[in-house]
Amino acid sequence: MKSIHRIPVVLLAALTLLTACERPPVESTQVGFRGMNMADIQNPRAEMGETGYPAALPPASSSGPKAGEVYQNVQVLGDLSVAEFTRLMTSITAWVSPEEGCNYCHNPANLASDDIYTKVVSRRMIQMNQHINSEWQDHVGANGVNCYTCHRGKNVPEYIWFSQGDSGDGNRHFMGWLNGQNQPGEDIGLTSMPQDVFTHYLTSTDAPTVRLASLQPGVDEPSPGTKNAEKTYALMVNWSQSLGVNCTYCHYTGSFQDWENSSPYRITAHYGLNMVRGLNAEYLIPLEGEYPDYRLGPHEGDAPKAYCATCHQGQKKPLGGADAISAYPSLAE
Repeated sequence: MKSIHRIPVVLLAALTLLTACERPPVESTQVGFRGMNMADIQNPRAEMGETGYPAALPPASSSGPKAGEVYQNVQVLGDLSVAEFTRLMTSITAWVSPEEGCNYCHNPANLASDDIYTKVVSRRMIQMNQHINSEWQDHVGANGVNCYTCHRGKNVPEYIWFSQGDSGDGNRHFMGWLNGQNQPGEDIGLTSMPQDVFTHYLTSTDAPTVRLASLQPGVDEPSPGTKNAEKTYALMVNWSQSLGVNCTYCHYTGSFQDWENSSPYRITAHYGLNMVRGLNAEYLIPLEGEYPDYRLGPHEGDAPKAYCATCHQGQKKPLGGADAISAYPSLAE
């Protein structure tokens, strides 16, 4: 009789494991209008990564001579006091090259020299950081970003991308044009969608519109076509995994193209798309000539570029939405 009573318990446990995607409790936050089933579902036990920036160094005095007056070849941040400049340089070293130290960018025999490529790149990255925080608050908000947002203590951010060239079309002359498909890549969720969608959408401020259908109902305009639809889906998969959310975080599934019923986060994502396009076009791609060959892309020899995952790294807000610039206001000017 004991074995008879045990069977339902075992079956119940098995069914629970097989049918439940997430064991309770889970956190559900409504992100759209009521009754539209738009919710952000999060498992509080899931690994969320880092949720804050390293502790800021104590504030430095703004009095005294300016860095641009004391040091040579200070093209950025020269209006900071020597103390403020030194504090920020020390912080950047900890954010980007904690093991190599100052010599990762500087020639110790001549700190003013630009003969190390990382110094030239870093200078431009500081300018990019200032541009993001001053011009793209519609996306990054008041908390902004700093070097650690992307680098996380590494010389090169973990999440960057390069052009795939024709690497996905190795059999194009035998099997036809593969459009970079059927070779699942991690950046597109291991789907069979086109891999190199970032070159298509994220390298120019005039890049094609991300869409699946006509922009206006009843308007006779060219369809984006099946191949562009596939690229759009691939990009959306990348955004979803970059932020650790599903489609309903931004979209109303009854009508994906409907802006009126979308969540406010879709507007934020729209600004993010345009921001990344501008950063790649104006800051990152032009640095191609500064990099040594081993830092360039393996297929096209192109410069490393950014996308959503570069900053977000699996979180809705980078590092949990921690304040990146209050302690470093010079990175927001």
